[in-house]
Amino acid sequence: MAEHDEIYGKERAARLEAALRELAARLTELDEAGLLLKSVPELLRRLGDLRSELFHYEVRSTYDTPEVAESRRIVDEASRDRTIFPDEPEDDEPWRQRPAE
Repeated sequence: MAEHDEIYGKERAARLEAALRELAARLTELDEAGLLLKSVPELLRRLGDLRSELFHYEVRSTYDTPEVAESRRIVDEASRDRTIFPDEPEDDEPWRQRPAE
């Protein structure tokens, strides 16, 4: 998958916002004309298109680039390694007795 396909661009986000506003305006228009339920096929089509685009937005806006994913992996791995940050420092408090293992 190319990088531009993995990240939801600003232009595409703006188009999605505009489509949502258009739907809101159309719903208001139909409601004022008393045609909400008579326009179900049109509304289902619009909602289907928007649902698909909203899904892509959600997935791609939370996508980790390979660099971010690698950084996250390194941090997670380091936080699991107890030799880096031991729970009980050995030299900081030499008078402290260690619990029996």
